[in-house]
Amino acid sequence: MFGEGILKGLAETAKNFFGSFVSAKRLTTVEYPEQRIAPFEAARVFPFLVYDGEDWLAGLRCVACQICEKECPPQCIFIEKSKDKKPDFVGKPQSYPVRFEIDISVCMSCQICVEVCPFEAIKMDTDFELSTGDRFGGLLLNLEQLVKPNEYYHQIHPTEAAEVDARLAGEKVKAEEKAKAAAEAARAAAEAAQAKAAEGAVAVKAAEETGAAKAASDEAVPQAASDAAKAAPGAASQKQPDEEGRR
Repeated sequence: MFGEGILKGLAETAKNFFGSFVSAKRLTTVEYPEQRIAPFEAARVFPFLVYDGEDWLAGLRCVACQICEKECPPQCIFIEKSKDKKPDFVGKPQSYPVRFEIDISVCMSCQICVEVCPFEAIKMDTDFELSTGDRFGGLLLNLEQLVKPNEYYHQIHPTEAAEVDARLAGEKVKAEEKAKAAAEAARAAAEAAQAKAAEGAVAVKAAEETGAAKAASDEAVPQAASDAAKAAPGAASQKQPDEEGRR
């Protein structure tokens, strides 16, 4: 039948339209801001930086690698790297950002910064109430405005945060095992070197004792020969008178 698809589409539209007045499931609006709908877990608005522990300066995951800054399509991320380093979550010395800014008036919430971050340091927030009267400075978020604890990350993205924590914990365990194995290998090498040095010292001492004994022996042989040579003329002279007396 000609136009059957159009009629089916119009019927579906009419069903949803009139159903929105009587079915709670079809109500698409609420009396905001008095009423609020919880955002979906997969919702994303603008990025934020994750830190572990109580002190964000000590627990910030970001190491200022600047990958997100380079990969950002609208170029709305600005990072300045530190001159010194501090230990990261596995104890490895890493740089950290002394300046990290995101211009949310330019950000298009593409999440590329999250996908390219190798340290699980930047994630997407769900907070959309960011309106301000300052269209320039008010929309340029600095480091202190961007940092949020890992507990907040668990609140807005619990499934993803749990997976990230498990992965980071596994990496930390592997790093600790590797460091422990390296320390044991270094200790074993040091003990082997110490044992070898002790053996060498014993060998040197034995060689010195052997050399001293040989030197003493070498000195004793000429001395005995000299004593024998000195004693020989006296014995000969004593033998001659005895022979003369017999005659």
